Amino acid sequence: MAAKCGAGSTTILTNLNRNRLRSLSRRPTLTTLDENDAPDMAGPEAGGRDIERALATLVEDQRTALLLVVLEGLTYREVAEVQGVPIGTVMSRLARARAQIKAFLDGTRPALRRIK
Repeated sequence: MAAKCGAGSTTILTNLNRNRLRSLSRRPTLTTLDENDAPDMAGPEAGGRDIERALATLVEDQRTALLLVVLEGLTYREVAEVQGVPIGTVMSRLARARAQIKAFLDGTRPALRRIK
């Protein structure tokens, strides 16, 4: 016995097809990028590149401490355990790292520390 499609089924299928076509028409078209199609340095992507460069200027201990706190979500105490240093050292490394990144992003040079 063959199933009959009623008028309601046809309407539902028509509406589903219209919705699908509308959805497809709203999607952006994908195009491939060539080497010459790089975005301007003024866009939001530039901020990510600046932060990456700023991170590269940090000494390894400061960068590691900062990334463990910011990206991994570790507490200062956990970072101290991972790095094998007192919690005060972690706090100092984080403060210096943040100050240096802020100075880099602001376009200023960080103040040099005096060593006695």
